[in-house]
Amino acid sequence: MAARPRTLAAAFAPVLVGSALAWREGGFKWPAALGCLGFALLVQIGTNFANDYYDFVKGADTAERVGPRRAVASGLVAPAVMRRAMWLVFALAFAVGLTLLHYGGWPLLVVGVVSIACGLAYTGGPFPLGYHGLGDIFVFVFFGLVAVGTTFFVQTGHLGVNALIAGAAVGALATNILVANNYRDAETDAKAGKRTLVVRLGKRFAHVQFALQHAVALAAVLLLAERLALRPEWLKAAGSLLTGIVLWQNGWFAFANTPDRLIGLLNGTARYIVLYSVVLTTGLVWW
Repeated sequence: MAARPRTLAAAFAPVLVGSALAWREGGFKWPAALGCLGFALLVQIGTNFANDYYDFVKGADTAERVGPRRAVASGLVAPAVMRRAMWLVFALAFAVGLTLLHYGGWPLLVVGVVSIACGLAYTGGPFPLGYHGLGDIFVFVFFGLVAVGTTFFVQTGHLGVNALIAGAAVGALATNILVANNYRDAETDAKAGKRTLVVRLGKRFAHVQFALQHAVALAAVLLLAERLALRPEWLKAAGSLLTGIVLWQNGWFAFANTPDRLIGLLNGTARYIVLYSVVLTTGLVWW
């Protein structure tokens, strides 16, 4: 439960999209892709463990919280056990990351170490990113630009504009998962001094941010379709499907005023990033 499997789509999506771009350029390497997937999943699980532990220590997870139960706050896992599990998972991520040096060289060591350090610093350390409104930037950069870009780089040996466009799209959708989560927890976060963007700028801003980040992802589909000459029939079908779901999600968000609706919004947002990555991958590989 502490691994938060429903949110792991944010680790799966960028690797899938980055690998699809590599495939289109004739550079797909499945061992490297699996290594990137393993690293991304472990970093996110480690970050989730750290979030579970540090939010309990800092008092952000209380009985007033309306979301799914947190393992430490509910007494299911002792704080010391969660802390050890966090370090173990980050150590495993580091070990998996070392296998990628064969493909991308020592610069990947820096990327891996910084990714793990920021995962830990998301809610831990002297300046926790999530407590100062920087969580959205962290997710956009590391689960978007870095994850897609690195996956593409280790398979092709270079980093192109298309990978950055796709990374921005996936990063925007991954950030929407965080927006939905922080929107639900805004009241308890404010009491605990956790100054997320929703707490700092208000719930109306969260609605605008959510819609704009969906717009970024849809615009990326159009831009990639033009740059890569994807077939018009795929673009029409994909655009109609994704736009319809985006409109439904924004409508759902507008009336998400109960715990059940807010949890449903989070789950739907996580499912959408999977659908988006599959649709985009289909276009990149077959069209």
